[in-house]
Amino acid sequence: MVWAGAALILATVVAAFLLIQIKRQMARGQPLPVYGSIADFTLTNQNGNAVSLADLRGHVWVADIIFTRCPGPCLKMTRQMKELQDALPAASETKLVSLTTDPDFDTPPILKTYGERFNAQPKRWTFLTGAKPQIANLATSSLKLAAVEKSPEAREAPNDLFIHTTIFVIVDRQARLRGVYETTGEGTEPAEVKVKILSDIKRLEREG
Repeated sequence: MVWAGAALILATVVAAFLLIQIKRQMARGQPLPVYGSIADFTLTNQNGNAVSLADLRGHVWVADIIFTRCPGPCLKMTRQMKELQDALPAASETKLVSLTTDPDFDTPPILKTYGERFNAQPKRWTFLTGAKPQIANLATSSLKLAAVEKSPEAREAPNDLFIHTTIFVIVDRQARLRGVYETTGEGTEPAEVKVKILSDIKRLEREG
């Protein structure tokens, strides 16, 4: 728990730093900065099919981390992801990726039902589950996302299982992390966040 808590704090600090850097780069009219490369992975999508980094390479993609039993911000985040899906042009090849923090419960059928609840387009929006170490490695080490499982005595409700970051991140066609966007919290306007992400998607789609 101590190490997990430290990881969440570190991820939050890193995300805040990246947000500041992105704003500075935008103010200078420069390309979006590169914050690191995404390590290879193999997980399972909502249809029970294996998905690896190779399947996403060549696409811009936006990712977040949620769990389907979440009583907190996950529903709001998923609605925001759906708004991105609906706003993307039909010709856009950008993908949306949602990782689960709760793979023991969030099996492919559960994720498929959850996605259908939000009219997720399977060719556009992928929900990923798999082995906990692989999810943690992709989320924390590559995407700067984090989740900490709460101890039973710290839970305020039966499904109050995790504390996790509420950011969206964007990855370019070369599988490099290029942007971080806070989706909740004081002073955050969802409509502005959506416009910013859509703008950055267009910028990355125009890159070679």
